[in-house]
Amino acid sequence: MKLSQKDKSLLFSSTEIPDIFFTEYLPEANSNFVKVYFYMLFLSKYNKDIKINDLSKTLDLDFPIVQEAIKYWEEKGILVKKTDGYSLADIQEIEISKLYTPKITSSPEEAIKNSQSQYRAKAIDNINSQFFQGTMSPSWYNDIDFWFNKYGFDEQVMLALFNYAYDKRSLNRNYIQATANAWNENKIKTFNDLDKYFEKQEKRSVLNNKISKKLNLYRSLTTYEEEDVVKWTENYGFSMDIIEIALKKAAANNRVKFDYIDTLLTDWHKKDLHSVDDVNTYLKSIKDKDKKTKQIETVAFEYTQSTFDNLESLYDN
Repeated sequence: MKLSQKDKSLLFSSTEIPDIFFTEYLPEANSNFVKVYFYMLFLSKYNKDIKINDLSKTLDLDFPIVQEAIKYWEEKGILVKKTDGYSLADIQEIEISKLYTPKITSSPEEAIKNSQSQYRAKAIDNINSQFFQGTMSPSWYNDIDFWFNKYGFDEQVMLALFNYAYDKRSLNRNYIQATANAWNENKIKTFNDLDKYFEKQEKRSVLNNKISKKLNLYRSLTTYEEEDVVKWTENYGFSMDIIEIALKKAAANNRVKFDYIDTLLTDWHKKDLHSVDDVNTYLKSIKDKDKKTKQIETVAFEYTQSTFDNLESLYDN
């Protein structure tokens, strides 16, 4: 009877998951981490002990994955380690407390009400409907309001920021924050600034692909290689025609390495060579100098050899 009663209660019972979990935590969490959280939430109703080894076996997950999941939820503040095990925090309470920390100064309604203009309020509303299907979490309102004030983006830039993250399938705070920082470092405030930034990025991409293709790399350039290209074009002011001369020299000498190419271009920059003619003239002067050196060496060798032959003749007969 006891076993039967237990089965019956389990059959008709349910585990509630707050809606805030789906807007705040689900999009960013690894699927296995979500699996672990759901099962721990289920166990917590029955005051069951949470043991990593048992979770691993029950959920058919490798032990290290379960460890990573537990660490992840601990960092999120959802899982709290205690002397006798773990306990699950109330995520609704967590989100409510966020709304009243010093960093956040307004509720969702107040964030819109206190916006600098009706256009900003409309932008926030558009973000909610376009990217969250009208179910945007309260903390997002505060984050958007905070980003408006911190970066000084106009409404179109803020919409573009979310659209960019959405297209990259990275609609999460960490990615959006990193992108916002990058845009801010490039002094983007208006949509016109952003348009010029994208145009600049596109030119960089085309140039990087050209260089990769000419060097037969069959891959994208690394971050460090891209930084070298930026230095050559934007700091040194070299055109692709000049860069290509360096690429050809590297290929001819079987030294297709960025450090060699960078050494050439840096040397030309120091010598104030900023046109194809300047570079070709310089290279020709080096070639002529080498040619003269070889001629002198040849004449010297022939003279030495002739003298030696004359000395040898002294011993003839």
